[in-house]
Amino acid sequence: MEASSPYTFAIIGILIGFVIGLGCYRLFSKGERHNASLRQTLLEREHQIAELKKGMGGHLTGVFERLDSIRAEADQLEKQITEEVQEWHLGSNTPAALKERQMPAQPATSGASLPENESAPATPRDYADGKNGTLSENFGLKESTTAPQPPRY
Repeated sequence: MEASSPYTFAIIGILIGFVIGLGCYRLFSKGERHNASLRQTLLEREHQIAELKKGMGGHLTGVFERLDSIRAEADQLEKQITEEVQEWHLGSNTPAALKERQMPAQPATSGASLPENESAPATPRDYADGKNGTLSENFGLKESTTAPQPPRY
């Protein structure tokens, strides 16, 4: 086979035509342009999300720092109040004593016995309290001679 044979020119021509056709398809295809624009939009949105995450992390860090400073100031104020109470000999107004006054006294037992002023909850009036209420267990089972039967049509 010679370098100038017609088969060689035909194969080279087919390959060049295929490459040109592929390039034209990529450049002029509406679907490819749409896909390229979607990829670009996706990259932009991912960039925006990354910036928002970074900003949110900074914001949360700032909030935690402010909370820590507020807690430190509150601890400092409580310490200062305690020192002033001791200085003025106001023992019953310490923060610990104020907290004890605000919290009700817990019973020594773990709720095994009811306090004297609280009684057991009353049985509902219409349920099984022995007076044959509408929700009692034997309601409607015994024939009542005092109540007339409703008329049947």
